[in-house]
Amino acid sequence: MIRTLADATPDTCGGKAATLATLLRHGFCVPDGFVVPFEAHRAARSTAPAHTRAEGPDQEVIPPGLAERVAQQLAQMGDPPVAVRSSAAKEDSREASAAGQYATILAVRGTSAVVEAIRTCWRSALSDRVADYWSRSRHPNQPGASPMAVLVQRLVDAEISGVMFTPDHASTSTRIEASWGLGPSVVDGTVVPDTYQVAADGRITRATAQKAVRLDRDLGGIMCRPVRESQRGRPSLDDPAVAEIAAAGKRIAGLLGAPQDVEWAIADGHVWILQARPITAPLPDLPTGTPTTTTTASVLTGAPGSPGTATGPARILRSPSDFSRARPGEVLVCRFTDPAWTPLFRIVAAVVTETGGALSHAAIVAREYALPAVLGVPEVTTRVHDGDLVTVDGTTGVVTPAHPRNPASRCSTT
Repeated sequence: MIRTLADATPDTCGGKAATLATLLRHGFCVPDGFVVPFEAHRAARSTAPAHTRAEGPDQEVIPPGLAERVAQQLAQMGDPPVAVRSSAAKEDSREASAAGQYATILAVRGTSAVVEAIRTCWRSALSDRVADYWSRSRHPNQPGASPMAVLVQRLVDAEISGVMFTPDHASTSTRIEASWGLGPSVVDGTVVPDTYQVAADGRITRATAQKAVRLDRDLGGIMCRPVRESQRGRPSLDDPAVAEIAAAGKRIAGLLGAPQDVEWAIADGHVWILQARPITAPLPDLPTGTPTTTTTASVLTGAPGSPGTATGPARILRSPSDFSRARPGEVLVCRFTDPAWTPLFRIVAAVVTETGGALSHAAIVAREYALPAVLGVPEVTTRVHDGDLVTVDGTTGVVTPAHPRNPASRCSTT
């Protein structure tokens, strides 16, 4: 029913948990915890009466004895706030990342809340979003009902967090994106992160963004709050921290034998490794001579997120409740795209966002789908209007309206 994290293997606990176990055994700072393995999920399904199994994923049950084992493990850890995350069979593989498609629940505390979070992860394996992702992936026959392991780890109260892509060969750079607070603000694309490149010779170049919000743990879970004005434009990482993160990435890639997509966090002066998985699609190069995003009347510029070019009418969407308005061949224009938006990636011609970076979950999925994407374009949801014909160049990070509007003539409502 339970395995310690250090004992996780791919065939019992999935690739995500097994990779963290490998890193833990090799001395990396990985948050301690335990894994509810595939067998527990199988037991849950076999325990449920046949008529409830037929009713769908909401009927996942907890097998006898699991709650008691979870309580024992949490007590041994001192009953801290934890992160509860999926470790599905094909997730984080070299062929497909499934980035952000399964459930993650942060700042969970107490046995009953952790057990319910485990059920939430199990249910996410049967979600429409997961089925849609695998139907579009290079492995369309991936069964959504395959058993899932669940990671339960001590939550790192991150002061700074982000994502790193290690080089694909010796002469290329390490790419790092970072922002204040917990990691979902970077991986879900709700901020424009700072971007750092570490060249093979150690030279560091940076593009510092205005990081307006951050996520932190509070008594009720996770809270989004404004970043102090004095911190918004400050670099989140200094050069020694960038070099330390890049060096850790080099060691991780060497140990695992392939370029890696690494999620990390800094707390109490330590760099913690939260996840590592193979890079499934290469990044577009950062544009030379463009240290920050820019916007003019005729050209809108952001971060190259997924290479390729597409032209189509813009469709401005504000939330998932607007999804039914999207039509095939349109260019999705939105504030940000967390993983809930990725089902739209099957029909749209390109994606443009106001926030987010090239290492976010949505950008990773866009590259896997070969869908052009430009991220972090200032005010794009007001500078572009429904029906405007736009060309999206995800290789250079440029969005060109066919008939640019005069910004002074725009109306805005609140």
